[in-house]
Amino acid sequence: MKKDKKSSNQMWGGRFDAAPSDVMTQINASIGIDKRLWAQDIAGSKAHCTMLAAQKIIDQADADAIIKGLDLIAAEIESGTFEFKETLEDIHMNIESRLKDLIGDVAGKLHTARSRNDQVATDFKLWVRGACDQLIDEIEALQKIFETLSHKHKNDIMPGFTHLQVAQPVTLGMHMDSYWHMLDRDKTRFQDCRARLNKSPLGACALSGTGFDTNRDMTAKALGFDSAMSNTMDAVSARDFATEFLFCAAQCGLNLSRLAEEIIIWATPQFGFIQLSDDWSTGSSIMPQKKNPDAAELVRAKTGRLTGNLVQLMTVMKALPLAYNKDMQEDKESVFNSFDTLTLCLKAMAGMMESAVFDLPCMRAAAEDGYATATEIADWLVRHLKMPFREAHHVTGRIVKMAEEKNSKLSDLALADMQSACADITEDIYNYLDPAKAVQSRIK
Repeated sequence: MKKDKKSSNQMWGGRFDAAPSDVMTQINASIGIDKRLWAQDIAGSKAHCTMLAAQKIIDQADADAIIKGLDLIAAEIESGTFEFKETLEDIHMNIESRLKDLIGDVAGKLHTARSRNDQVATDFKLWVRGACDQLIDEIEALQKIFETLSHKHKNDIMPGFTHLQVAQPVTLGMHMDSYWHMLDRDKTRFQDCRARLNKSPLGACALSGTGFDTNRDMTAKALGFDSAMSNTMDAVSARDFATEFLFCAAQCGLNLSRLAEEIIIWATPQFGFIQLSDDWSTGSSIMPQKKNPDAAELVRAKTGRLTGNLVQLMTVMKALPLAYNKDMQEDKESVFNSFDTLTLCLKAMAGMMESAVFDLPCMRAAAEDGYATATEIADWLVRHLKMPFREAHHVTGRIVKMAEEKNSKLSDLALADMQSACADITEDIYNYLDPAKAVQSRIK
């Protein structure tokens, strides 16, 4: 026996005799996720309504009533009194249904010359644009911390590493500055993503535009878009702005994960380069001596979530025919999650780095003990003895091996020991074995 037709969806159920099954309602509903778009949905609806009145598609009195109703709904959502209903599927229909409760049948005029397809694309773009702006602010806040650290420690010596082995002496300031530059590329990626997405889908309707005399440039300008998207099929079906956002978030997460890994290593007693504050550490339930860098470890781990979100949406979109498909309802959860996750990671990293204490004597000693100035010997042999670099490399290798066998620093080897590897070495070579001088000689 068929259900009462009235039980079908009142927004689109005209050609249906029965309501969706309970399971269909659950799988079809997205209100639990997309209710975060409420402010963007109301902004888009107000811009659309204003345009409809300006174009004399609806009466001004009706437009005034609609906009007043939308403002009342915004106040309800902000106060927490708005009831989000799963049976109404998404944020768009929840708001439209409540609008009808408030102002009557005139609410139905709002959807003239608009589809949920262009509506959701517009809302989502507005949200992602705002998310880019917020993440850019968070990145810049972290950059300021690295800028302060790079200036503060511009002369503080530490070993530089390749393969996690001591390579050449650098400064802690240089090391901190490298992360400033990594973050700067992250920032510009979000800026580029924002610029590329800033074209309005509104007015594209389901996929092919509308026969009403609308003004898409008017709504685009009202919502802060640079222009309207020229191809309506592309307007409703494009989600590359979302995958691009997810890539930007994932890449930023990868950079933060590299920093987190260094913090974790540097905080070990074996390195002893950094001491994290108690605010950003945890203890052990059984070992009283432990001070674990859990904030850094969690930043490192959450990179998996960021990269996974990117793969998830790319997989959803990989073979969808034009134009809109319901698969694309799965586009928001990963984006929202990546925004939340990256925001948290950036704030945590800022807190860790701003309060961290560096053991500068330990870093200096590590640069001196790790044969970090070996390349300076090879360069000296090339400059002063005109020795081919490959030969100089072999001579220096023998000197390093000698220092290892004697458990000695390079600067503590006797001149006679040096000369056993190359008889033409002079006392002058010791002027190049101080890590600070080695660093200074490489600053151009």
